Amino acid sequence: MPQPENTVILSSPRVAILVPCHNEALTVAEVVHGFRAALPQADIYVYDNNSSDGTAEVARAAGAITRFEDQPGKGSVVRRMFADIDADWYIMVDGDATYDASVAPELLRFGAEGGYDLVNVAREETGEKAYRPGHRLGNVLLTGMVGCVFGRRTRDMLSGYKLFSRRFAKSFPAMSSGFEIETEIMIHALELRMPIGEISAPYGERPEGSVSKLKTYTDGFVILNMIGQLIRRERPLAFFGSAGLVLLLGSLALGLPLVWEFLESGLVPRLPTAVLASGMMVSALLSFAVGLILDATTHMRRELKRLAYLSVR
Repeated sequence: MPQPENTVILSSPRVAILVPCHNEALTVAEVVHGFRAALPQADIYVYDNNSSDGTAEVARAAGAITRFEDQPGKGSVVRRMFADIDADWYIMVDGDATYDASVAPELLRFGAEGGYDLVNVAREETGEKAYRPGHRLGNVLLTGMVGCVFGRRTRDMLSGYKLFSRRFAKSFPAMSSGFEIETEIMIHALELRMPIGEISAPYGERPEGSVSKLKTYTDGFVILNMIGQLIRRERPLAFFGSAGLVLLLGSLALGLPLVWEFLESGLVPRLPTAVLASGMMVSALLSFAVGLILDATTHMRRELKRLAYLSVR
């Protein structure tokens, strides 16, 4: 029997569709049916994260394998899914029916043929309300910030539609608890220099009555804080070196005039300023030393993460 053009028969690799959900009863059945049509042999897992609207029951009725995660936040769900589910390829997608399920076969084929460990699906808006202005601006700024520090490999870091290899899923520590998980995923892949790909796909509006769980400003600051923490952890020399440079320049600006006056008169006219300048210089040297020590530690941590990544088939 001929198969539809937008489906692919998966005879060898095991594919898992991962759908983290919180109160998505209005849309989760559409998501399950869409991916069932696109990838008939894939296992579809819906993880209910403390829903109160019967999301799990709707997903189960639609044919999904339903499981539960009590710890709140998308990051907590992703950590649980990667730990519990065994597959060769993992496709993660939000349960709000805004992503195009028919792209899944192309996404899987692109990842397998390219040997990618992470394939991001960049969003192309198909409606005026698909992307709120605040979300769009925040995504551009945060993606650009990560690109400047860690490398530009994506134009839509915060997309919830991604493909992962088994090596990625089973070696990713997943320390985030909320929507900052997408940022952690991308920076983890960039730091280990994994093969990363990206395709584009339509991004639609939520259906009437469905509400986004992402809070523009609150979650934006959480993601920004996550980026700052990851810069401090993964680029300690640059982080503490920058702080040391600021302290060094401040110390020189305050202290050099006092040095000149001391050489000319033999007196220290402003003792508090001299003490402050000395303290800033000591702090600058300590900051540089901390950066060097942590940089060596980070290098060893990165080697261990790389070995853990390579240990997965």
